[in-house]
Amino acid sequence: MSKDAFDELLGKVGPLIVKADTRLRLSIGPAERLAICLRYLATGDSYRTIAFSYRVGHTTVAVIVREVAGAIWTALVEETMPVPQMEDWRAIAAGFQERWNFPNCVGAIDGKHVVIQAPANSGSLYFNYKSTHSLVLLAVVDAQYLFRVVDVGGFGRSSDGGSLRNSAFGEGLRDGSLQLPPDTLIPAAERLGLLPHVFVGDEAFPLLDNLLRPFPGRQLTRERRLFNYRLSRARLVVECAFGILSSQWRMFRRVITTSPEVTELCVKATCVLHNFLRRKTIGRPSRTPVVPVVAESSDEAPTLRDAPMMGSNNATRRSIRLRETFCSYLNEEGAVSWQQNVV
Repeated sequence: MSKDAFDELLGKVGPLIVKADTRLRLSIGPAERLAICLRYLATGDSYRTIAFSYRVGHTTVAVIVREVAGAIWTALVEETMPVPQMEDWRAIAAGFQERWNFPNCVGAIDGKHVVIQAPANSGSLYFNYKSTHSLVLLAVVDAQYLFRVVDVGGFGRSSDGGSLRNSAFGEGLRDGSLQLPPDTLIPAAERLGLLPHVFVGDEAFPLLDNLLRPFPGRQLTRERRLFNYRLSRARLVVECAFGILSSQWRMFRRVITTSPEVTELCVKATCVLHNFLRRKTIGRPSRTPVVPVVAESSDEAPTLRDAPMMGSNNATRRSIRLRETFCSYLNEEGAVSWQQNVV
């Protein structure tokens, strides 16, 4: 982070983290408090290591990280990650069409397991398929690698589809409250009729009217393999966004030993910091802020009763027909010159 970016961030976060001096001692200034928190997010070092570097107590570092991470989220979320409205979804779709040649795509969705130390008395709630303990970061990313919706705090034992089903975003996707644009005709492909705006995901997600996933299996026709390639090409933006996030904030490359509540605050802080820094490089202006869709954290300790229930993953006939329609478009009117050489 450059000095100018740090100063700008301090101007936004500073008023929320300033502390008053007392008769017994001087308080730690907001610039140092912000630097301590950013040091933890950027390195993942232990609290004791950071405490030695800044000559403060390790319990002081723990308090600062929790308070400042929450303040970063509060100060930046309305500016850098507002809830997309209908015009925003249209702009995202235009970006995917221009950069990734995928029509009516309003975001790539995926989940990332944030490795943590197993919380006490948590049983197998956080134990994932990689044989580690984790929290799930579920994110929707646009064509510019910006996080548009995040949901943090899913149990590691949940699949990506389960995390989507139990998230506020997944509920909005099911009940139609995301304010997605109405179905539209794709230029030069009017024969296909009206097509919905969709998110793209991998095989871990269900096939829905507004969520496309690849065709399963290995014995696929060439047309279906081409569709899978084109969908994966658009979906990789979320994988790249996670890679950029992990490279900038290297706490993701370590086992995080804080409580799940503090880990959620740190993960959300890194997501808005990612957008804050990336918007400077792409020069995208922010729109009028509104409250974003994020998971609500509970003050109560998780129990096995809170574990998500497994459900069916059967697609409707309309969802299957829509995927076939997109497959037809990407093999004919929407074909790109190089796809025949790739598959």
